[in-house]
Amino acid sequence: MALAKIVYASLTGNTEEIADIVAESLENLDLEVEIDECTDVDAEDFLEADICIVATYTYGDGDLPDEIVDFYEDLLDLDLSGKIFGVVGSGDTFYGDMYCRSVDQFEEAFLKTGAKKGADSVKVEMDAEEEDIEHLEQFAKTIAGNL
Repeated sequence: MALAKIVYASLTGNTEEIADIVAESLENLDLEVEIDECTDVDAEDFLEADICIVATYTYGDGDLPDEIVDFYEDLLDLDLSGKIFGVVGSGDTFYGDMYCRSVDQFEEAFLKTGAKKGADSVKVEMDAEEEDIEHLEQFAKTIAGNL
């Protein structure tokens, strides 16, 4: 059975909820799913997974959350060739061009690792509403379809 590893950073619980929605959707597609907060795992844990997913929020003016910076930097040192990745996250459109910038930063980092993008990133304004949940479920289906 293919393994999907989801690592998340969440301050208010919004991004944890997003990660949980993706995890449940992948489990419903008969994938094994491991989900962990970024402070509880190492980026190298992605080496054991078939699908690598990061769920992050964006802090302030487009900054990575403090608790995920080390994970991000370690990710850049990995060779994830042959792995499929996806990124989801939450943000606030109040910040204009910096809206969900951390999602974009993780997508760029994954591309540098040699991993293959399995689905377009999903950006959620604050907490997931019905339409966002549909997009996250489609994200899971698309990424699983790229195995």
